[in-house]
Amino acid sequence: MGLIFAKLWSLFGSQEHKVIIVGLDNAGKTTILYQFLMNEVVHTSPTIGSNVEEIVVKNTHFLMWDIGGQESLRSSWNTYYSNTEFIILVVDSIDRERLSITKEELYRMLAHEDLRKAAVLIFANKQDMKGCMTAAEISAYLTLSSIKDHPWHIQSCCALTGEGLCQGLEWMTSRIGVTKRFSIPKAGILPSSLNTLHSVRVCIAQEPGRQQRGEQDEKPGHNVNTSNRNFHLRAAFSFF
Repeated sequence: MGLIFAKLWSLFGSQEHKVIIVGLDNAGKTTILYQFLMNEVVHTSPTIGSNVEEIVVKNTHFLMWDIGGQESLRSSWNTYYSNTEFIILVVDSIDRERLSITKEELYRMLAHEDLRKAAVLIFANKQDMKGCMTAAEISAYLTLSSIKDHPWHIQSCCALTGEGLCQGLEWMTSRIGVTKRFSIPKAGILPSSLNTLHSVRVCIAQEPGRQQRGEQDEKPGHNVNTSNRNFHLRAAFSFF
């Protein structure tokens, strides 16, 4: 009986997935974290150390560590790598001068033993700014197509409005076997699988034929999504 219960729990029970959010200072990492959590813009100051929050999507729990990106703090990023399943790299799409530094930090992370199995989500942030680089341009500069040992995805986004964030989170859930599509619950009724004490952001997949597909690498899971469509439902409630 205990064995049966253990197997059922492994199928339906919640499991925490560690995520680190990294990038240079002023890239928008903390703003993205609290958009995930609260669906609103939170006034932030430069992160000294880290912020940590749990984001729950259906039965998928992400423990997200937002790590300070100042030059003096980057050498300590590796202290957060243990057991990390996902790297979210936030890129300031208008900061052309420091993109080479971002590239250097990315490949340093990918070479680290503790991140050998981590998937990489790159957010091309600040797409609302005039003169910003596109996700395709950033992908080319970072030579993402050369990354063969890690699944990766680059997503255009705007942290201030939340556009593009949901698509990135949806890609992450797809990497751990969670269905890419989510149904909208009836008004006032939320599925039992969403019961949680934490804020929940549920991503709604786009209708067939309407999704804008970006450039795609030859390996599954390696792609560029430049879509700015953002469908989401946020729910915050308590479990009794």
